[in-house]
Order: sequence, then structure tokens, then C-alpha cells
Amino acid sequence: MAIQIASVSETWTKDVFTDKGQYCGKVEDIECDLKRFKVRSLVVRAIKGSYISKMLGSKKGLIIPFPMVEAIGDIIIIKHISAPMEEAAEETREEPKDKKAE
Repeated sequence: MAIQIASVSETWTKDVFTDKGQYCGKVEDIECDLKRFKVRSLVVRAIKGSYISKMLGSKKGLIIPFPMVEAIGDIIIIKHISAPMEEAAEETREEPKDKKAE
């Protein structure tokens, strides 16, 4: 089902939440496909203390593909974004060095 908005400018500065109620930030910009007259993605600015600011650390925002947008009204609701698995953290840990054969 397509999401219809009267004007792209209606989405700027709207609050963005996940479908699980986590606050993400505000829409800062929109990427459009002018050949197809479709919105491609939303650029969400991470607000200090928000769900995505905790996930992203020092990054300023996140690009949300438009298919992840579930609803646009007074707020924008997107599909929930999960934090990356701790695989990256495990890979950076050093493995213990083998004991030298005596």
C-alpha cells in the first residue's frame, strides 16, 4: 500500500519513531527519484538521547529507505531498526597468544 502525502515538504522536521515506539529523531532531508516521481529515502537527524543516537554513537544521522516507512501523519513511523550484533565487537577482541613450546 502506498503512502500518500500532499507535499514532500510536509515530512521535514517531523518526528520519527519505530513501530515499537523508539524515538529516532527528526526528518532532515528527503531523497527523491525525479524520473519516477517517488521518494527514495528519508534522512533522519539523530537527536541527542534518541534510540538511533545511542546506536550510531558520534554519527549525526541515518538514511532510511522509503520502503521502511509505515505511516506518515503527525509523526512518521518506520519499521524497527535493531542494533548491530556484537559480532563486530567479538572480531576486534584479541585472541590469547599460544604458549611457547618448552
